[in-house]
Amino acid sequence: MAHHLRTAGAVLAAATLALAAAACGSGFNDNNGNQQGGQAALQILIGSSGDAETDAVKQAAAAWASSSGNTATVVPAQDIGQQLGQAFAGGTPPDVFYVDAARFADYASIGALEPYADKISGGVEDFYPALRTAFTYQGKLYCVPKDFSTLTLQINTELWAKAKLTDADVPTTWDQLTSVAEKLKAAGVTPFTIGDTRDRIGAFMVAAGGWIVSKDGTQATADTPQNLQALQFVQGLLKRGLAVYPKQVDAGWGGEAFGKQKVAMAMEGNWIKGALQHDFPKVKYTVVPMPAGPAGKGTLSFTQCWGIAAKSRYKDQAIKFVEAMTAATQQIAFAKAFGVMPSRASAKAEYLKQFPNDKAFIDSADFAQGPVNAPKMDSVLADFDSQLQGLANGNPKTILTRLQQNSAAALKG
Repeated sequence: MAHHLRTAGAVLAAATLALAAAACGSGFNDNNGNQQGGQAALQILIGSSGDAETDAVKQAAAAWASSSGNTATVVPAQDIGQQLGQAFAGGTPPDVFYVDAARFADYASIGALEPYADKISGGVEDFYPALRTAFTYQGKLYCVPKDFSTLTLQINTELWAKAKLTDADVPTTWDQLTSVAEKLKAAGVTPFTIGDTRDRIGAFMVAAGGWIVSKDGTQATADTPQNLQALQFVQGLLKRGLAVYPKQVDAGWGGEAFGKQKVAMAMEGNWIKGALQHDFPKVKYTVVPMPAGPAGKGTLSFTQCWGIAAKSRYKDQAIKFVEAMTAATQQIAFAKAFGVMPSRASAKAEYLKQFPNDKAFIDSADFAQGPVNAPKMDSVLADFDSQLQGLANGNPKTILTRLQQNSAAALKG
């Protein structure tokens, strides 16, 4: 799972327009020709993080096909958002495909997705509640999450020791985070890097008790005292030099700044493990949960589901395929192959047995907020990101007022 986790806004908007145009044409809910029995020839499109993921999914698909008597062709996308948009617009979507939580509501709102989750054998209660929420639209759970990641705090243990900090100094609250950042700065160490978008700063909004939209995704909730407190806190860190954006230390993202040891702390997801192992193997670090804010613990989660096209001819077989891909044993196999965390709670114990250092990541599922779950919000959120990039010298209240107005307009349709 890539560290940026989002497609460029222009591509996303174009794909959404293509989807809308297709929906106004023949309609995604046209089930004519749906072949529910017999042999299926499933087409599967994935947004792969690399060869390890592609190979693992192809092997799992081949095993399912062999045991079920079907065929399953896995294709890694160059740009899954763009390719899905084109496929939907052309009326020839793949049967099964990755759907990012940040894109889900756009697809669900125009009927592109088959709401199959209620047909999963054994039910869906084993999938973490926050992840199920990410794929629920207008009260209906559409698809099941394939895996997930959460933001945690990474600490460089050597730079920590340089500032004479110990395990007892690991911050569990915002006040403690500020205190240790001051000590690090005094020791000549740049304390903390925070990504300059909602995909990082949003974690502070959650910990303050706020978020951009209501839980059901129908109301704008941006302009609140909780969100203001969060942005003011981050702004204070930036203004005092207790935190920096990655570009301020000549890094493309937080993991690079952390790997180059330009900062003592970063806040990234478990994708940072692979990046550090590959590019900065000598860096020694520990991982702890994000410090609690005024409302308690809070962080962000990122997830994808296995989507099934509403126009698929092979829905029954597609559901069986998804069941195989999301079985606890298969999720552990995927975790070993390319570093994702299982979306099933029942797989947690085995995952921690295999990856004990990931406890902070997987435990954070209990208090994580997923991406904004509402359609037609991409341009609004892109604008919010652009405002956040100037947060250090900006006006948090003005930023939130603008976000509130734009969100409310988008949610009205």
